[in-house]
Amino acid sequence: MRALFVDANDTLAAVTDKLLRSQDLPVGINRNPSIKPDDLPGLLGDAEIMIVDHTAVPTGIAEKCKALKHVVFLGTGARSYMNPEELAERGISVHTIKGYGDTAVAECAIALMWASARNFGEMDRGMREGNWLRRDAVQLTGKTLGLIGFGGIAAEAARMAAGCGMKVIAWNRTPKTHPGVEFVSLEKLLAESHVVSLHLLLNDETKGFLSRERIAMMRKGSILINTARGAVVDEDAMLDALRSGHIAHAGLDVFTIEPLPAGHPVTKLPNVTLSAHSAFRTPEASDNLIGAALDHCCRIIATGK
Repeated sequence: MRALFVDANDTLAAVTDKLLRSQDLPVGINRNPSIKPDDLPGLLGDAEIMIVDHTAVPTGIAEKCKALKHVVFLGTGARSYMNPEELAERGISVHTIKGYGDTAVAECAIALMWASARNFGEMDRGMREGNWLRRDAVQLTGKTLGLIGFGGIAAEAARMAAGCGMKVIAWNRTPKTHPGVEFVSLEKLLAESHVVSLHLLLNDETKGFLSRERIAMMRKGSILINTARGAVVDEDAMLDALRSGHIAHAGLDVFTIEPLPAGHPVTKLPNVTLSAHSAFRTPEASDNLIGAALDHCCRIIATGK
């Protein structure tokens, strides 16, 4: 069996090269991160395993990849790029990678929280334009952080926030316990949190989860952080809440459409801090991610599944 990393950027290509030096694996690297879905059948040829970072894999395109049996997606959010159930019906298994960047993504969420609380982005933009722009800040010590969804990333964010003197509460779809975290109803979390941070996987149940009605339940003047997926939030409702001040500030690493189009309404608001879906981009997380992908390839080649 042969694998191909179809859309490697320079960073991930270098990490893959480094890790492959110590392994005898039939893994090729296509060093063009700008490929289109229509390019996949020609690129893959007779490769049975596709490693993919960010390229959409429509079911109709996957069917044209005649040898394809396995897709190793670099992350957890494969549903944003493909339909795993439809692919499974056609004999193509989708493998995802969890936990590789929990610390990196949590650090991004906490960084966006602080940047939002201190209005760093707006002041930075103003000062670069020659304006001595000063803004009052939110002092986060003693405030409440509410985590919606509680997996590895949220657990890391809870650890960091507690170290900053914040109270941490959380809601999860299934019952959980965690030291130092109080699990509460979603309604209580939205009403009491000074900062709400989203940590939900995107699926049919969570699409639009933070709806207009739930945004209205949030504490007035709270901060919203999203390092999960853009589509878990009703974007129009969020924009309205930011314009009205019901949400004082949003720190966003993810968006409904990516890359974020020029002139998008969210780029016009002063009370938003933006990050280009980069929460996971650290050397440590990249090593973990590619290492796990190659482990998947090893197992598939050895066992066929």
